[in-house]
Amino acid sequence: MDTLIANATIVTMNEGMEVLFGGYLGVTGGKISYLAKTPPAQPPAAIVDGAGMVVLPGLVNCHTQLASTALRGLVDDLPNKGALEAILQKEEKLDARSAKAAASLGIAECLRFGVTSVSDLYYYPEATAQAAEEAGIKANLALSAYRFEDENEPFDFETDPQCREVRRLAEKWNGFDGGRIRIDAGIYAEYTSNHPLWEGLSAYARQEGLGFQLHLDETPSEADSCLERTGLTPGELLDCHGVFGVPAAAVGCGYLSDGERALLGRRHVSAVATPIASGKAGFRTVAVTDCVKSGMNVALGTGGAPQAGNLDLFEAMRSMALSARREGGDASALPAPAALMMATVCGARAQGRQAECGMLKIGMDADLILVDFSAPHLIPSHNVLSSLVFSAKGGDVAMTMVRGKTLYRNGRFPTLDLPAIVKELTDYAIPRLFARERS
Repeated sequence: MDTLIANATIVTMNEGMEVLFGGYLGVTGGKISYLAKTPPAQPPAAIVDGAGMVVLPGLVNCHTQLASTALRGLVDDLPNKGALEAILQKEEKLDARSAKAAASLGIAECLRFGVTSVSDLYYYPEATAQAAEEAGIKANLALSAYRFEDENEPFDFETDPQCREVRRLAEKWNGFDGGRIRIDAGIYAEYTSNHPLWEGLSAYARQEGLGFQLHLDETPSEADSCLERTGLTPGELLDCHGVFGVPAAAVGCGYLSDGERALLGRRHVSAVATPIASGKAGFRTVAVTDCVKSGMNVALGTGGAPQAGNLDLFEAMRSMALSARREGGDASALPAPAALMMATVCGARAQGRQAECGMLKIGMDADLILVDFSAPHLIPSHNVLSSLVFSAKGGDVAMTMVRGKTLYRNGRFPTLDLPAIVKELTDYAIPRLFARERS
């Protein structure tokens, strides 16, 4: 046994939601090899003292835009149209080098807050893949493809620049390091693309066994505009062109119709709620209970740092629970165990990683975090699951481990040179993005 976490409260998130008090978890070869209330007979190579700690599966952030981390705080309090215009102006200046610096900082933030796997839908996925490779985090990466040309304009998947980029990314990165990095197909949204692109990408995803990421029904105008133009909702329209014929994760979903929910449930689509980013923009988030009843999997994401402010999935969990209770007028809506499932079990399912992570079970990857429950705001803890959702913060994470490798512990990042990342961001990325235009 390589590592033993000893005398900890272990929240397994398994089918029985079992919690072991004063438990022991062993890691061998990157896998969970021991899980019991008593110590193993054979001594491990290393012991982590778990006294006062809660161990749980690493959190899965199912929607990020890591390379946008350099734009944090840029558009706070701006109306949505003004915010979009400001972001687009800076994105035009983005290059691979600045994207990697920003993505590396975003990954460090995720690890600090207990996230062991991310789904990223943005630009410069190659740079984000390089950052994920170096950091050791798991990642599902998708290029946020778009196409504004008329649908009757010639389209060839083999020559379209974005489609060629997706294919190149998949050939190089999909399955990297035993599947630690995966490539998904993706579009930004229905209203920024058209059916030749949808059909080309979804056919390629089916052929190569890729997932699909997109934004869907994030705003009321998005839903209304599509219905007015086509007579179909965005979900119905995209389904007609094969998008949901592959495992898909749809971000937003705050304005789904009942018919869309039923359709997406039949297609086993994952809805990704981003309650803080949606709330900050003044929009609704996912109606979790309705989506689950329809058969949809519902996971959790933060969105990018400019939209959410930070990448703390603990905050997103709490915000999701509060939103569900406020909208339903019921203090028992979305109980703490369900919110935790969204950030762990359901997140792994949305990424197609349910066989490897999301729970603490023998044989699964040792993707786990330790949360320090000795802080004043976590004492007393009458219900550890409720405390994790309603009292804990990302800053309470003491250790983050992926495949048995420690990527964060007590302020240190063993796989990342954080000062060098910050220097690259401040010396190169920020000046590039915020340089004054020459007259």
